[in-house]
Amino acid sequence: MHLQDQFDRILRSLHGAAFDDEIWPATAGLIDDACGLKGNHLVFGGGSVQWDTRIYLARFCLRGQRRRDLEQLYFREYWFRDERVPRVRELADGVLVPIRELYTEAERKTSATYNEALPAGFNQDGLNVRLAAPGGTRVAWALGDPVESGGRRSDQIRMIEQLLPHVRHFVSVRTALADARALGKSFAELLDATQVGVIHLDPRGRIAAANDRAVEVLRQGAGLVDDDGALHAVEPADDAELQRLLRRAIPLLVEEGAGGSMTVGRRPPSPRLVLHVSPVELEMDARPPRVAALVLVVEPDRRPVIDADLVASALGLTPAQSSMAAMLARGCSLR
Repeated sequence: MHLQDQFDRILRSLHGAAFDDEIWPATAGLIDDACGLKGNHLVFGGGSVQWDTRIYLARFCLRGQRRRDLEQLYFREYWFRDERVPRVRELADGVLVPIRELYTEAERKTSATYNEALPAGFNQDGLNVRLAAPGGTRVAWALGDPVESGGRRSDQIRMIEQLLPHVRHFVSVRTALADARALGKSFAELLDATQVGVIHLDPRGRIAAANDRAVEVLRQGAGLVDDDGALHAVEPADDAELQRLLRRAIPLLVEEGAGGSMTVGRRPPSPRLVLHVSPVELEMDARPPRVAALVLVVEPDRRPVIDADLVASALGLTPAQSSMAAMLARGCSLR
C-alpha cells in the first residue's frame, strides 16, 4: 500500500479512536504496519512528580492487539523503579529518542525494567517521545522494536514524525471528552453534554447543530460568534487560524481531513477558550448530509457542576451531607 494511503487510513482511525476507545488497538496496528514496528505503547496522565502521577490511559498494543497483561505487569512491578521515566519527562517535546539511550550503560546491565519488561513488550530497541498536551497532560509514546533486522527505514521515521501532531490531537480530544464525562458518546449524544461546548459542522462548514453550552458561548460573543451560520473567532488573528483549521478538517473530497487544536481570546480576565476541531468521516450517499466536523469548546475557567441529588443516591447520604460533598468536589473549602 502507498505510504500516503497508509497515512490517510491511520488519520481516519485516529479520529474515530478519540471518540470510541475500542478503535485504538486497530489504530495502533495500522501504525505498526506503516512504521515497521512490533508494537507501540501509549501512556498519558498528570501529576507533578513521578510518585504523584495519575495515569489517565495506558494502552500497550502489539500488532493491533491490546495486551492488558503487559500493562498490568509494567505498572505493578516496574513503573516506580523504571529509571527511564523521569528522563522521558525532561525530553524536548516531539523529539524521538532511542529507548536504550534513556538508560546508562550500567543500567542496561542491571535494570529490571530494561532487561525484563522491555523485551517482553518488544520495546528494548524502540523509540520514546514526549508530547505536550493541554491541561498539563503528560504523554509518553513508546514505539516498539523494528520488524526489519536492518532497523527502521528513513521513510518509516518520517511517517512517525508526521503522526506525532495527530496523536497529540487524539490525546487532547480524548482528555476534553473525559473531563466532560462524554467519553463513548455518539456524535448526536455529545449534544447533551453540559461541561463542554459541542458544535457540529456540515460538509459546507456551516453550523448544523450546537449544544446549550456552545449556544451560550456564541450568544455572548465571548471569543466565538455565529456569523449567519458560519463559525468565526472574534479576534482577526484567531479567526484566520480557526478558518485554517476548519479548511483542514473539511477539505476537498479527494483529500483526508485532519484535526487540530488552538486557543481563542476572550475579554480579560477570562482565560482563552480551547478549541479541538476533528473531522468526521462522511457517508457519500447520506441524505441529509451528516456531520462533517466536530468542534469541542473547552472553557478552562468553567468548573464542573456536581449534582447533589445524584451524590446522595450514589453514596447513600442525607441531603445536607450530599450538598456539602458536592460543594467540596467543586473546590469549596470546608468552612
